[in-house]
Parts: sequence; structure tokens; C-alpha cells
Amino acid sequence: MINRTTSETPGSTKAHGGGVLIGALVIDSVGNGLFLPLSLVFFTRLTDVPLSLLGILLSVAGAITLPIPVWTGALADRLGALPLVVAAQVMQALGYLAYGRVDEPVGIFFAVSLVAVGVRVFWSSIFTAVADHADASTSTMRSDSWFAWANMARTAGLGLGGLITGAVIADGRTAAYHAVAYAAAGCFAAAAAVITVFVRVPKLRHDAGQTRTGYGTILKDRRFLALTGINTVFAMTGMMLALALPTFVLTGLRGPTWLASALLVGNTVVVSVLAAPVIKRLAAYRRTRIIMTAAALWSAWCFLLSGLVPGRLVWVIPVLIGATALFTLAEVMHAPVSIALVTAISPAELRGRYMAAFQYSFTIAGIIAPTFFTTLFNLHRSLPWIALGATNCLAIIALRLLEPNLLPAAQHNAAAEKTLGDDEEMSADHLA
Repeated sequence: MINRTTSETPGSTKAHGGGVLIGALVIDSVGNGLFLPLSLVFFTRLTDVPLSLLGILLSVAGAITLPIPVWTGALADRLGALPLVVAAQVMQALGYLAYGRVDEPVGIFFAVSLVAVGVRVFWSSIFTAVADHADASTSTMRSDSWFAWANMARTAGLGLGGLITGAVIADGRTAAYHAVAYAAAGCFAAAAAVITVFVRVPKLRHDAGQTRTGYGTILKDRRFLALTGINTVFAMTGMMLALALPTFVLTGLRGPTWLASALLVGNTVVVSVLAAPVIKRLAAYRRTRIIMTAAALWSAWCFLLSGLVPGRLVWVIPVLIGATALFTLAEVMHAPVSIALVTAISPAELRGRYMAAFQYSFTIAGIIAPTFFTTLFNLHRSLPWIALGATNCLAIIALRLLEPNLLPAAQHNAAAEKTLGDDEEMSADHLA
């Protein structure tokens, strides 16, 4: 039995600075976008460390961050998520500052690890921070819309950062690479400073005597574990546009080099512009049905790609454009609504843990996706898409079977959210 209240911060129990928070996410994402294209190229260009060793260093740095969401979730429940978001941005700023100063394996490993830990802490706490802000905000926007705006901010920032990096390093000068690293550090430092100064989010708390057993509760929550498992399929599908489409277009279809880039840019622009308006239009529908519709669109995307053959660009290009439009609409629908659904089914005092644990669906997807695609693609260009489309169909069935156990949290209208508050004895005032 949960009582959702807020632990009062000096002066107010209301959240402040929502627009600033979204703006800070743009700045943060510009920092990510600046360096994303240089993840491996940076050190191969500026150091004498062998590529094989760099690969090992990056992989180990990523592996050591796997337990981070567990700790981050617990800290978010105890301290609030916003300080962790700021700490994550500071770690990334320091890490990118170090990028410009290290040239040997130990230093590189330290810098890469600092950034990797910061990234993992950020993604394990940012959605909790946004959800807490939505709860305590005077805005009439629901959590789904807040997450949609966050998704728009992230996508726009990544795209802008990538464009800047492409222009800056076009001449290949060493100073340009250093400038990108320092600019990324500046973006993260600026985002941390802006959030610290202007954003206030009251920390959710639970009443004395109503504590739960932390991650023990999550391990016993079968509906949440099932939802996380199903979302792994959707998370892997969402990664395939950037991960697999360029290889499929260039190698599988022998298409022009500009085609994949144009599709990726179009996807970025549409997500940056339409995410929030689309989610607003879908406000009357169940969250689970929105996610199932997104999965159906992803399935259609996969099956359309599976039917393409090389040498017929006259109809391959229109099909790719139409299929990418389906993918983009699915992405716009799934990202904010899935996070909002997890927020709705999470106990207030364990929200940080639930949101952090849900991120493992994306972590696992990131581990599986490269091997899944390359193994099947080596057998036949169509196999990855047939398998992925079929897997999404199975995930739709699984989510439909799970749906009755998620209601009324799966509903997305005011009456259902009020029912959720009554059923779990929560105060629903924060949803207004």
C-alpha cells in the first residue's frame, strides 16, 4: 500500500524549470552527438595504441558499467534522481576533458571508463528525474508528453552534434579532434550547471513503516519482469535503423552511399519535430495498445526490407523511404509511452530502481543486436528482417497476454489514472 507524497524542498513542493530541463537535455545530447561519430576513430587518429587494444579497452570499460543501474536506482530512491543526472554529466565532462590529454592505454582506459560510467548513470536516472518532475509540476502535460519532449530533445541534440562534428573534422587536423572533445566536455558541464541552478524537483518519499525490500520486490514483480523482457525485443528493433540499415543498403542492396545517410537524417528530423505532437494525439489510447501498434509498424518495416533485392533502385528507394517512415512513427510512439508505462506500474518509493532496472532491456538489446544482425545477414540479406519481424509479432502477442495484469496502469486517460490512484491508495493530484 503506497502513499505518494513529496519530501519538501526549501520553499516549495512543486517542481520548477521543466522547460530548462528539456533544454539542458538538448545541450547534453549535443555533447553526445559531437563525440558519437568519433567513439573509436578519436584514439586511432591521435594515439599510437593499436586498434585491437583500443577495442579491448572500450569493451572492458563498457562491461564494468553493467552493475551501475542497480546502484543508481537505489541512490535515486534515497537521494532523488536529479543530483545523479548532474553527477553523470560532470563525470562525462571530466572524461572528455581527459580524452584530449591521454595517449597511452592506462590513461585512455581511465577516460573511457569515466565517460562510460557517466553515460550509464545518466540513462539510469534521467527518466526517473523527468517522471518526478512531471508528478510535481504545475503543468497539465502528462508523463507521456514529458518523455516525448525528452525524446525530441535527445534526438535533435544528437543530430546537431553529429553535423557539427562532421563539419569540424572534415580537414582531419589534430586540433579539430581536440576541439570536438573539449566542446563535448563544455556541453556536459553547461547542462549540469543549468540543471543545478534552475531546475527543482521535490524528491518522492514513502511514509515511515511502508518500506519495501528494494530489488527483492522487483524480482518478485512478474508483470514488470515480463514487460522488461518484451521490451528487449522492441529496444533491439529500435537500434537496427542505425546499426543495420547502412550495411543492408550498401552491401545487401548495393545502393548508393548517400541513401542510408539520407534515411537516417530524415528519421532524426521527424523524431525531433513530431514526437510530442504525436504522443499528444494518442493520449486517449491505452499505453499497451500504442506500444503494440508501434511493434506492428516495426514488423511491417522489417517485412518490407526483407523483400528488397539489389539492382532495382527505381522501386527500392521509394520502398525504403516508406518503410523508414513506418519505423520512425513506431519509434516516436514506443519510446515515451514505454517509459510512461513503467512509471505508472512502479511503486513510488521504488521508482528509481524500477526505471533503472528497465534500462537493462536496452543494455541486453545492445549486446544481442550486433551478433543477431551480422550472423543472419551473412546467411542471407533478408534473414535478419524476417526474423526480427516475426519476433516483433510474437512480442505483440506476449504484450497482449500481459495487458490485463498491467491495467489500469496501461490505460492512458484521466479516469484510468484516477482509478490507478484509488486502487493503490495514491494521491492523484500530481497528475493534474
